[in-house]
Amino acid sequence: MENASERPSTSVEDYVKVIYDLQERGSGPVTISAMAERLSVSNSSVSGMLRKLGELGLVSHRRYGDVQLTETGDKAALAVLRRHRLLETYLVEALGYSWDEVHDEAEILEHVVSDRFVDRIAAYLGHPAVDPHGDPIPTREGDVPERETQLLSAAEAGTTGVIVRVNDSDPDLLRHLAEQDIGIGMRIELVERRPFGGPLIVRTGTSGDQREQALGLLAAEALWIAPASVQEGRG
Repeated sequence: MENASERPSTSVEDYVKVIYDLQERGSGPVTISAMAERLSVSNSSVSGMLRKLGELGLVSHRRYGDVQLTETGDKAALAVLRRHRLLETYLVEALGYSWDEVHDEAEILEHVVSDRFVDRIAAYLGHPAVDPHGDPIPTREGDVPERETQLLSAAEAGTTGVIVRVNDSDPDLLRHLAEQDIGIGMRIELVERRPFGGPLIVRTGTSGDQREQALGLLAAEALWIAPASVQEGRG
């Protein structure tokens, strides 16, 4: 069990976490430009850090190629993600934070709390499988629950599912979704895709209380859905 003082530096942890997150969300190969955008730094800064991560045995990266975590890098990233996602869950369930407030708080706390503290949080919460945004919480051994999901933005008209995950990197988007009464566990149907990059028309709610609304493409790209039959079977 590690203490905070025995871990990689904050910047190293931030980088491996972002690489894993970009891999996990299936947005294509992880590139320097994608990392720079997520971390709000220059491409040259990312290139410099990748050289350091390569020397530490955490990433595999060839010039002009995509970035991949090594087995050691995966382990380091999952440890950070476990702390981050459990902290988010604790902040919401125990301290009354809203889902758009917790990401930045957890970004700070994840680097300073001990593994013992995180294990206590997990036990207190009943060892949750997902955080408030539906992101899977790695186990202490580094296992991650697998689910059959797809991005709403990639679905075809007529697709029905249940929202199981929301991108938590933009608090403004989370507030917008909350204002639109769109959240985790909601049944949603993609009714129509408007042409030329227009909004998606979706239907939400149960058979007795359904409503249709337009959903911008950026918002749809932040929502993961699972087949309704799978979720209903688990319920």
